[in-house]
Amino acid sequence: MKHLFQSVVVLGASVAVLGAVLVLPALAAPIYQAQEHLSKKQLAALVASANTPAEHERIAAYYRAESERLSAEADQHANMASKFLSNPVANNDKSVRGTVGHCISMERRLRAKSARARALADEHGRLAQTAEQK
Repeated sequence: MKHLFQSVVVLGASVAVLGAVLVLPALAAPIYQAQEHLSKKQLAALVASANTPAEHERIAAYYRAESERLSAEADQHANMASKFLSNPVANNDKSVRGTVGHCISMERRLRAKSARARALADEHGRLAQTAEQK
């Protein structure tokens, strides 16, 4: 009976985490969207043809917003991993290898992507300043 109760609790916790993974990014997304939405195709075209400070600043704004969004998503995964590890019912070998490992892996990947986006934003900010001086 105790094993059944633990299984139900673990299942419930798994459903809650899955719900958080699916819902929280959608709720956080509007906060971190760039002032102007650029599609990937529009961004690529802008990057290829950018000459003016305004164009480089548009690109920098896109990458700053993307960096913030990715960082917020990484924070969510770190929080989920922490919650799983602190829950004695869900903190077992299978959960740690599966769910917690996934959250930690996602956090690392998202932080790396956020850093790359931040570097691109900084580079286009410098290009905007250089274009201004010409």
